[in-house]
Amino acid sequence: MKMRTMQTNALRGLLYEFGAIFAKGSKAMLGEVEPALERLQSQLPQRVANSLREQVTRIKALGEDISSVDKRLALQLRQDPQMQRIAQIPGVGVLSATTAIAAMGEASAFKSGREFCAWLGLVPLQTGTGGKVRLGNISKRGDTYLRTLLIHGARSVLGHANSRAFGLKGSRAAGPPTW
Repeated sequence: MKMRTMQTNALRGLLYEFGAIFAKGSKAMLGEVEPALERLQSQLPQRVANSLREQVTRIKALGEDISSVDKRLALQLRQDPQMQRIAQIPGVGVLSATTAIAAMGEASAFKSGREFCAWLGLVPLQTGTGGKVRLGNISKRGDTYLRTLLIHGARSVLGHANSRAFGLKGSRAAGPPTW
């Protein structure tokens, strides 16, 4: 997805130099790029126009590859009971579930959910003596990608807590969470 975004932004920038302006989003741009190249045919050297058309073809091929991978992940989710259990958690989708299973392997390797969170880097560091425990910063160790997916999923759940989209109850005020 990063490659497609980079290619799309590069193409948008190149065509902007020649006066072509597109709507936001890669889908909107890919729908408008062919007519824009036709309009700019007289301004662009033939080699540049051909190179830009090749770049459009590469971007479309990357989009097809991404949809193919998405279909394979969805199929894997339907076949794996562990992934299905994880995907039932509010805020966890196909990508988060498959990444979690791939990263942690066997869930039974962890004694508790807190141990898994510590392995992932989501709990604060603990220090202290004499029975007094001091909590520090979140360690941010572990799998950065999985941690990012889970945090974004949790933010999504918190943002929709009032709409009951996730089946959560509560009396939170409307609006984004205040940290």
